[in-house]
Amino acid sequence: MARKHLLEGLMKWATREPWRDRFEMVLEDHVLPTCDETGLAVDDIVSTLGEDLFMSTVWACAFEDLLTREFDDDSNIVDEYLKRRGWKEAADVRAYMTALRNSVVSLYEVSDVVLDKSFRARDLVRGGEPVLISERSATRTLKQWDRFAGRVVQVGQRTQISGAVLPYEYETSENLIQGLRSKLTRKEKRELAKAIGEDFDPAVIASLSETERLRAVSSTFTTCWLIDAIDRAEQPAMPDLRNADDDELLQCTVRYPLADGTADDDVRAALDSCADLVPATATKWNWVRRGKRAAASTGRARPSKSLTIETTRDDGALVLGSVKLDGRALVLSVNSLERSERGNKLLSTILGARVGQPLVVTETIEQVLASRDAGAPQKADLSEQERNAIIHETMDRHYRDTLDQPVPALGNKSPRAAVKTASGRAKVVDWLKMMENRTARAGESDSAMASYRFDWMWTELGIAELRR
Repeated sequence: MARKHLLEGLMKWATREPWRDRFEMVLEDHVLPTCDETGLAVDDIVSTLGEDLFMSTVWACAFEDLLTREFDDDSNIVDEYLKRRGWKEAADVRAYMTALRNSVVSLYEVSDVVLDKSFRARDLVRGGEPVLISERSATRTLKQWDRFAGRVVQVGQRTQISGAVLPYEYETSENLIQGLRSKLTRKEKRELAKAIGEDFDPAVIASLSETERLRAVSSTFTTCWLIDAIDRAEQPAMPDLRNADDDELLQCTVRYPLADGTADDDVRAALDSCADLVPATATKWNWVRRGKRAAASTGRARPSKSLTIETTRDDGALVLGSVKLDGRALVLSVNSLERSERGNKLLSTILGARVGQPLVVTETIEQVLASRDAGAPQKADLSEQERNAIIHETMDRHYRDTLDQPVPALGNKSPRAAVKTASGRAKVVDWLKMMENRTARAGESDSAMASYRFDWMWTELGIAELRR
């Protein structure tokens, strides 16, 4: 997506006075708010991101912002450069510079990616129909429903994006959209007036078009992206994972040897008599809890960023763990130390002397993942087509079941139920886009995942016309 070589003449021109000082001022607009928010110095931000990423994103966004600005003397760097040096540039380069000079940054959603050719981009701030972007390099990294901040420009008959592109996470983009649409405070109106070179006049601010307002607050896109990028860079590789009881995840396996003289049927009968143990097979039971969830197990303060992992049955009961007969032993498997203690009390009450002293084995999530990677079997000797077909069939079954299951993001309604209302359809659209985008991202190194098509789900739910 980089078009640095097209702007080399302008970049050299920007090292002259007064443009050098003016660019430093614009760059500060793009960086200093992040310094204030994070407490980091500019050098710390560059170090956190890496110099290459900083230059290709933050620096590039600030430079393109400079190209659009008119200063107190009504001068603009593109106008001056083309007047003095435009004869040295090819016609298409002059056209590109002019397009950038009149451009505005906005937030876009990607769809219909055609590798090495094009994609569509929908403006999430100003609305309207998606536009066809003629692009080659960007199609190799963009995925369906990705979001990015950038400049869409028309150069001759070709619609394209500029070189400065900020890839946005869904949640961050939604927060940005909400902020852009919110009512401005008096202070923000003054800052906006200053940015557009006008005296503070509420009537003038209120009369600004969406495009004029976006041009005035272009550095906000960089600030929001930069704060999020720093947060992600500083986060641990493994997020804080907890179960539905707010216990920290820890894989616990409790193995009870069966006492001498204890028959399997005796154990089965005892387990079947407990209402909290639901038979899954002849040798396995799900330990469940119905009704309200338990309060957090400890008084620990929960980290601000954590993920909750839980499993529920079709009837809505929360699955706390599993119990199974394994030869001459009974094995309890749960995902926290607190649950292993509660499970131990339950089984001891039910089984009494039928089992001996338990052996407890624990593994952290990191250890579980490492052991799975180390013991991962070699891929079966299948062709790529056969492997893709198997994986796609599995995903079809999973997602078809999901359409009839309650989904937290849909207010615990099933997708089929949610699409019956206008507000529900909007939520289902966002939910489908997130699933599709995450699958595409997860499939960057897996052709089967990357080639899976979600079109059928939109059709099945009767909202195919909203997939744009």
